[in-house]
Amino acid sequence: MKVTILCVGKVKEHYLADGIREYAKRLSAFCTLDLVEVPDEKTPDGAPAAEEDAIRHKEGQRILAKIPDRAFVITLEIGGEMTDSVALSKKLQKLMTGGASHFVFVIGGSLGLSPEVRNRSDYALSFSRMTFPHQLMRLILLEQIYRCFKIMNHEPYHK
Repeated sequence: MKVTILCVGKVKEHYLADGIREYAKRLSAFCTLDLVEVPDEKTPDGAPAAEEDAIRHKEGQRILAKIPDRAFVITLEIGGEMTDSVALSKKLQKLMTGGASHFVFVIGGSLGLSPEVRNRSDYALSFSRMTFPHQLMRLILLEQIYRCFKIMNHEPYHK
């Protein structure tokens, strides 16, 4: 089983990087984990909509270039499906039973995902209608993936 976290930009906060490393270590018992970062575009304050679209497109092309053809792509989107941890675990387990062996979770940049990336998505997932800092979302996502594997293996953690 392979899991890739594909993100726009770098993690700058040390405390987030420490948490990400901790969950990456924990996940090594269940899967091969790759953390892939693509460069973000600087967004000027008050940028017109056309410029924001161009930025999303550039970041989207970088994301798409890193997605393997046969991967099951899960995009994190405010408008995606909201679920709980147990249901997400069951969904991933069902996909694995059906033959999915590589999951790519995509976290976009500060302007969100391009239409091209959303079209490539096999499943849009939302953690909340709230917006979270993208660096923090990486840590939250890794914790939830770890939780899913613990649930799948009937191991205590998720209570």
